[in-house]
Parts: sequence; structure tokens; C-alpha cells
Amino acid sequence: MRVLIVGPGYVGLALGKQLVQRGHEVFSLSRSGDPSGELQSAGLQALAGDITRPETLQSLPVQFDWVVNCVASSHGGAEDYRRVYLQGAQNLLAWLKPTPPARFIYTSSTSVYGQNDGSLVDETSPTEPLNETSRVLLETERLLIEAARKQNFPAVVLRVAGIYGPGRGWWFKQYLSGEARIEGDGSRTLNMIHRDDVAGCIIAALERGQPGKIYNAVDNEPVTQRDFFAWLADKLNRPMPPNTPEDAETSRKRGVTNKRITNAKLKKELGYTFRYPTFREGYAAEIQTLC
Repeated sequence: MRVLIVGPGYVGLALGKQLVQRGHEVFSLSRSGDPSGELQSAGLQALAGDITRPETLQSLPVQFDWVVNCVASSHGGAEDYRRVYLQGAQNLLAWLKPTPPARFIYTSSTSVYGQNDGSLVDETSPTEPLNETSRVLLETERLLIEAARKQNFPAVVLRVAGIYGPGRGWWFKQYLSGEARIEGDGSRTLNMIHRDDVAGCIIAALERGQPGKIYNAVDNEPVTQRDFFAWLADKLNRPMPPNTPEDAETSRKRGVTNKRITNAKLKKELGYTFRYPTFREGYAAEIQTLC
């Protein structure tokens, strides 16, 4: 297959490597192309273009069997999210319209779920994001799902949980630096997924995902903040982080939620088997690199 990865960053590069290993012809699209040569060394063919500037796409090859949009915002504000995610998706739709791919994957976020009661959340649960950036992601999802239903555009949405892996993992890095704090009683649930499993879920969606469908890309076991740190403390023979009072206003501004997200639909319909089924296997691998 000819595959285009839009946004060959932390996830996109790992995805590209897996696809190349499977024998696919893989292209990457980013604003800078490949100045470091990292993409070429991984076997990807780099294209330079900016999805927020549709005129930069016109001279690029457009015939791809699979397209993955895993672009990331570099600034993080609502305006930048709207430009990169929503307008970027609109521009990709217009660019691909004359020769649509067989499958188009968009990596959204589980932050579109705003539940705060510790409830079990699946793809049918209400989506009421707590902050504006997550609302933009949800608006982008709806744009693509509507295109799938009304225009027969082969869009599939993956709602990705908190990503960790080599060099990445906010709570892990906070713990290693001694800056981690247990918020309140530590009962808030964390939902995570290893970077390599994000790539694996994307490939499963490319191969078996149904247009117009949404899947939660999250590992098998949500874990409370306290239990996560207790496991790290035991593995690393270090003390637990101190407790800090839970600040409701700060949590509201951060869009902090408390929910347990299930991946049952993804495993059933896409048949994906996780390389790192829980945070234990994934972080055990990360800890091994420290020794």
C-alpha cells in the first residue's frame, strides 16, 4: 500500500517504521520535510507541505491507499488547535476529494469525554469536553464522521488516551524528577497507552476499521493515580510522592477528568492484541532502559 502519514512526529515516526517493516511504501507530510534525514533513515519518503496552507498541497502526489492524520499542535492554544486540527482536516478533505484513499485515520483524544464520576466510558458515552481545545478535537471528529456518512469518505476516528513510551510519559517523568504529587486521595483514574500500541491500533484501523466508526485507543487497565505511583515506588525502591490538596479551580482549567475508558470495541472489531496490555508492561520496559 501507498501510505501517507500527516505529522510524522512521536507517534507518526513509530507508525512509519512499523509500516515500512510490513512492506508498505510510506510517505510523510510535514511543514519542514526531513531536514535531519531521520525520516529517510527510517525508510519514509518525506514530503514538505502545510495542511493549514492548502496551496502548499497542490503540487504534491495525491494518490494514496491509506492516509493517517496524526498531526500535533505545537502551541496548544484553542486558536492553534482550530487551525491545525479542524481547518487542517478540512484542507485534507478538499485535497483528497478527487482521489480519496481507501482508508483515512484521524487520531483524536479521549479528552473529548468529560466524565468526572469515575464511570466506565465507551464510544457511546456522552462527549462533553471540559476545555476549548478538546471541543475543537470533537468538532474535527464530527466533520470527518459527517464526511464518511454523507460523502462516502473513508474516515475512521481513534480516540487516543495519554501516550507514553521512550522519552515520554508525564507522570513517570514527574516521579523521576521528584516533582510528582498525589492529588487529593489519589483516586482519580489515569488512562494510558504505549506509543507502539498507538501505532499498532492505527494499523489495525487501516486494515479493518469501518468508515464512520470511532474507537477508543487505550490499554486494558485504567489505574488510579495512587496505584500507579505505588507500583513505580515499588519497582524503583523509592518513596511515594507527597499528597497535595486537590484544587478544583486548577483542575477545571486543566480539563482534568476522572473516568475509566474501555477498549472493548477496538479489540473486538479490529482484532488488535496489545504489545503492552497495561502500564506495568510498558513502564517495565522504560525502567529497564534506566538500569
